[in-house]
Amino acid sequence: MGKYERPRALGDALQVLASAECQVLAGGTDIFPARAHAAAWGAPREAHLLDITAIEMLRGISREGGAWRIGAATSWATLRDADLPPGFDALREAARQVGGRQVQARGTLGGNLCNASPAADGVPPLLVLEAEVELASLRGSRRLQLTEFILGNRRTARAQDELLVAIHVPDAMARSPSVFLKLGSRAHLVISIAMVAANAAGRVAVGSCSEVARLLDERGLAPIDDVRATADYRRIAAAELVARARERLAA
Repeated sequence: MGKYERPRALGDALQVLASAECQVLAGGTDIFPARAHAAAWGAPREAHLLDITAIEMLRGISREGGAWRIGAATSWATLRDADLPPGFDALREAARQVGGRQVQARGTLGGNLCNASPAADGVPPLLVLEAEVELASLRGSRRLQLTEFILGNRRTARAQDELLVAIHVPDAMARSPSVFLKLGSRAHLVISIAMVAANAAGRVAVGSCSEVARLLDERGLAPIDDVRATADYRRIAAAELVARARERLAA
């Protein structure tokens, strides 16, 4: 059994990160299945776990100085049920489709971003919101655009001694109506084949079709092949989802 720590203050958590290599635990909806899978195949993981769920400032949604702040440990259920401006409609719709209600109650937005899956449901809605992430360590804090934070499949710009503490959204983008559409083999409890977020400001992001979810631009999309779908199918599916998203926004 690896070491387990659950500090109540951000400074204490950052001290742990600075002094030891550990795995950050929030909702655990990615970590615990991975640990169970490894143990089932005879390779148990004895990671040093840093549980951040007792740190109050990492949870909740607020408006501060012309921008919105979402604590990194805010659950999908909180996002799903929050009374937010229409720019967050895509993110709230994504929250309603993340696993079942038990996963929504435990899983966190920050964990979804740090896991950096190509099929991370939170990424396309945050891309159209021009979201920034805030990272903190004993060395100080810094902000990055989400496009700079997620580097690839399961890779982010977070240093070992840093903690993702919040996501920030400009107030102007929060006012622009948005939609989210997701295609999978069934409606819920599934990893998507393609997903699209779009807003009335003309920003469109596509996920599950490349190593990193991306904003559509003049270069178009270069989908991937995997066990869930071919690149050709993804290209057609993504185009259809984009068209439907634009129709919904126009309506």
